[in-house]
Formats: sequence, C-alpha cells, structure tokens
Amino acid sequence: MRDTSDPTMSADPMSPLKLHWFLPTGGDSRDLVPDADHPHRREPTFDYLATVARAAEQLGFEAMLTPTGTACEDAWLATAALLGETERIKFLVAFRPGLVSPTLAAQMASTYQRLSDGRLLMNVVTGADTSELARFGDWLDHDRRYERTGEFLEILRGAWSGQPFDRDGEHYRVAAATTRRMPDPIPPIYFGGASPAAEAVGGAVGGAPST
Repeated sequence: MRDTSDPTMSADPMSPLKLHWFLPTGGDSRDLVPDADHPHRREPTFDYLATVARAAEQLGFEAMLTPTGTACEDAWLATAALLGETERIKFLVAFRPGLVSPTLAAQMASTYQRLSDGRLLMNVVTGADTSELARFGDWLDHDRRYERTGEFLEILRGAWSGQPFDRDGEHYRVAAATTRRMPDPIPPIYFGGASPAAEAVGGAVGGAPST
C-alpha cells in the first residue's frame, strides 16, 4: 500500500522510512483476526486502545492503521476519541468510498485535520469479500468498484481545491462540491490494489498502487 500524495513515499532508497503500527479496533490476540473465544483475546475497550496508541507513539511510530468493516469499531470515531490521549502519532483511517459521499468524506477529513492539528492519513479500501459488502448494500462488481473509487477521489480532491467543483460521472454527480475550509495539510491518501483496475485508478490519482 502506498501513499499516493506524499513525495517522500517513493522508491528512492534514501527517502525517509516511515513505520506504522496497527490499532486493534476489532479486538486483539495472537491472530490478526481475533477469535471471539480465544483465551487471550482483549476487547477493544477505550482504555486498551488508548494504551496501544500511547505505546506506539512512545516507541516512535509515525501512524496507526485503523481497519474498517463490521468486525471492528468505526475507524473515524475510534481514532477521533484517541486524539486527546496522544500528542503526535497520526491515524491512518481506513474507509470504503462506496459507503459515504465524496463531499461528506472531504468535509469529515477537513474537520479532522483541524481538530487533530494535521494527524489524519486516509486509507481508501475499495475491496472486501462479497458478504461484507452485501451487509452495506454494495453490490458493484470488482472493476466497477474501482471505477467508483476513481471518481470518488477526483471529487474528494476537487472539494479541497478551494473552488466549487462539479462532476457528472457514472457513479457520482455533484454540483459545487466544497468544504468550509481547505484541510491544512491535505491528508495523504493511501490506496492499495494489484489488479489492472486498481493500477488504472492508482496511476490516475498520482501513484502506482501496491499490495
């Protein structure tokens, strides 16, 4: 997964190395996907998540990836609640573009940046297993989901441009999309995928995607 907007995230071996940790908003255990009956499973309580976030910050990690889906707590709300428990660490908030309008996402991110003093990173998650997508009423096939992601990112950035942005596409139609204020800084956008459809979108938004 590569940040498509940060010039420091390049293939240059001399570029700064940025290490991220994982915020276990679905619970924690010895496995990435915790078994509900695992004897060592930890629930994602606020106190536990705050402990993990503070530890990652103290150890010098740049940011924390926060997952999305019905198996975990909401990434936007969980990380926003942890801002007051931390001082420096950034939160890489995962979200699915088909489940929120791009203009609303632009507004949410803009507000988050101001309230957090610039600690938001955005992880655009286009795919998931079909049963997970069905829970949200998302029935588009693989390639069309990536088409929608491309339009979503175009509108997202247009809303941050400082000028009203119009777009009449296959998946979205917006008129004068904008936000109250431009986010400062513009949140870096991370995008993943290795299929031809994903590569097309990754190239269009400014960087080649990787798995």
